[in-house]
Amino acid sequence: MMSVRHLGFVLLVCFPGALHAQSAAQLCRAPNLAGGYFVPQQEMFSHKTNLTYACDTGRQPAVEGWWATSTCDNGTWSHTPQCISENACIPPTIPNGKYTESSDGWYGNGTVIRISCDEAYEHKDHDATGKCVNGTWSSLPVCEKSMSACSEPPKVPHAVITGLGYQELFAVDSEVQYECEDGYTKKNITCLSGTWTEGPVCVRGRGPGTDLGGSAVGGTSGGHTSSAGGRRPGSGHGGTGTTSAGSGTRPVGGGSSTSSGSNEEEIQNAPIKSCGIRPSISNGDIVETREMFLKYACNRYYKYVGPKTVVCHSDGTWSDLPICRATYCSVDRRQYPQLHPDGLKYVEDGEKVSMACVDNWKTDHFSEVRCNDGIIRLRECCSWLTAMFNACSDTLMKRRMFTD
Repeated sequence: MMSVRHLGFVLLVCFPGALHAQSAAQLCRAPNLAGGYFVPQQEMFSHKTNLTYACDTGRQPAVEGWWATSTCDNGTWSHTPQCISENACIPPTIPNGKYTESSDGWYGNGTVIRISCDEAYEHKDHDATGKCVNGTWSSLPVCEKSMSACSEPPKVPHAVITGLGYQELFAVDSEVQYECEDGYTKKNITCLSGTWTEGPVCVRGRGPGTDLGGSAVGGTSGGHTSSAGGRRPGSGHGGTGTTSAGSGTRPVGGGSSTSSGSNEEEIQNAPIKSCGIRPSISNGDIVETREMFLKYACNRYYKYVGPKTVVCHSDGTWSDLPICRATYCSVDRRQYPQLHPDGLKYVEDGEKVSMACVDNWKTDHFSEVRCNDGIIRLRECCSWLTAMFNACSDTLMKRRMFTD
């Protein structure tokens, strides 16, 4: 008998953690649940015990459902059981968005919250607030993929992306770095309004000093393929759009500039440094520079039209340049008495947005604004309910914003 007790003492001395683990978990006291009731009814609850509760008439749990369950977790309830007014709102779930959480864990009737979208996402229809109305959130914002965001960077054989965990979406101007498996070649690529600039070409077994640049991969997996820059229209970035003298109508990519039946001397391509200053285009930028060619992209709200690359000819002239054609309408809300004067708003061609009206602008009255082929159309201000039944009056104003 003495030997058994001695053995038990030795086990406790040698393994004190076992005894501590058993006694470390704390009990939970029964919650003070005003306006509700719970089961089982007892004063103390052991670790990992579930408590189920419901609320009296006119009240609701501070979580989803008319009844709820909370778990004792080492002296603390997984959520504090509480019954709130049925006119209050529980925290909403906003995919890809966040907001300031209430310290109470719920929101009173009439509370307005402002949602911020995560990087690479933007507010649909530019709606950023939600309001608690009699226990329900009205018009909760939606965070959708930004038009200027890029999907995952293109896969490059024999290369990895360093210093960054995997993600499916990248905000505009995000930059990632490729490193080839030989360890010698590194290259950064950038997200430019939905499209990645080109990545490297990694060839196994090549040593230092080898030119591994190229365009066999990259720039093809960027999701939305609109033009680059993400700038607002009219920024003027990209210069004046003038070309070097003598660009004429020479073919892109080299070869001959002769037309049918002509004996004009063939003009070869030359390294771009041979042509001196690189030409600029209005509302666009140079996004890639190689020894033998340039690549351009347009700012947001502009459409890229023209050759994919620009080359230098051996006679010192540039090949034809692309142009950036406007694809937007601008609405200066201060010029329209029916709209709330929130300043200038850009609407992409083919897009339809809702704009708040002066009358009852804090509630649900709005005007539908559409941009089609450079023509902007505003409808009369009406409520969401009226719009659902297509009962709003037809277009009040029509205005040509740009021409091709």
